[in-house]
Amino acid sequence: MNRASRKRPKVPYTHVVSACLAGFNCTYKGNNKLNAAVRRLVERGSAIPVCPEVLGGLPIPRENSEIVGGDGSDVLAGRAKVITASGKDVTRRYTEGSRTILSLAKRLGIKKAILKANSPACGFGRIYDGSFRKALKKGNGVLASLLRRHGIQISTEKGRRP
Repeated sequence: MNRASRKRPKVPYTHVVSACLAGFNCTYKGNNKLNAAVRRLVERGSAIPVCPEVLGGLPIPRENSEIVGGDGSDVLAGRAKVITASGKDVTRRYTEGSRTILSLAKRLGIKKAILKANSPACGFGRIYDGSFRKALKKGNGVLASLLRRHGIQISTEKGRRP
């Protein structure tokens, strides 16, 4: 048996994960929210780190944003918007980044996601309420809503599964 045939087989991607949880400095403040288990998935080659805000064209750092008028499903249906603390509408950035991630997940056959809790993009089960007072409400972020709509199983670093 030659050396090439003894190499371990490539582990297929099983998850998309919020890049901030994998240790990438991509939060709105330019920090990360490192979760060791998520980072191990990425290092092992089982997960692809993604950030819908960055893939949608928003900078790092950037102004804080929240969903106003509903949740991620409402944003996708055009009934709610993602607004910055100063009132700028960044809805299109969130939806474009989320659609890019959905396309990637579908091409790679990924069926699971681990996303950052409470985020207007990635939150699952609870998101900030649009008041910019750190208050939470029931609902999902834009990416979480889109992935769930397409049959991708969502969890957060906190393990919540509504």
